[in-house]
Amino acid sequence: MDFEFSSKVKDLQAQLSDFMDEHIYPNETAFHAEVEANRSAGDAWIPTELVESLKLKAGNKGLWNLWRPKAHGGSLTNVEYAPLCEIMGRVTWASEVFNCSAPDTGNMETLLRYASPELQKSWAEPLIEGKIRSAFLMTEPAVASSDATNIECLIQRDGDDYVINGRKWWSSGAGDPRCKVLIVMGKTDPDSADRHKQQSMIVVPTDTP
Repeated sequence: MDFEFSSKVKDLQAQLSDFMDEHIYPNETAFHAEVEANRSAGDAWIPTELVESLKLKAGNKGLWNLWRPKAHGGSLTNVEYAPLCEIMGRVTWASEVFNCSAPDTGNMETLLRYASPELQKSWAEPLIEGKIRSAFLMTEPAVASSDATNIECLIQRDGDDYVINGRKWWSSGAGDPRCKVLIVMGKTDPDSADRHKQQSMIVVPTDTP
């Protein structure tokens, strides 16, 4: 297999590296100072003005949603995206500047692949535009949740609604005031003989009662 990067990828690597050199690395101290100031003021989740301003610069440079797969409006394969992740990953907070941070990227791709047009319009589009954030709720306190077959949370149909009964924790980003939607993993068919077909994921707006 030929792992030589295409000219398109090399060009993006150069653009991304230049952006990191100009805007990310020189601002590491400023970023952490702003985060610490927010924490001292009692609000660790308030968005940093620095990152929000850099998002606009990244978008103007065409360095936005680099994660987006070809099948859903993007231009890169996973192999082509990987070297860009290596560059962004050199600074822990950099990926958010390019709208390429977890859990949003995984949630966006899940919505684009499997959600109805209505759900895509309500949630995928504002996530892609960077207007909101999201969280993925899988981990539970009582089981080894990295293995989804251990999940105990139940998702049960009740007429036109669903009832979710369970407890989640370590849900990265759920405390962010911009987090408006959750993707929750739970069991919809706990009696299935195939334990790998017991689980489903459900979209839950954060303002759900």
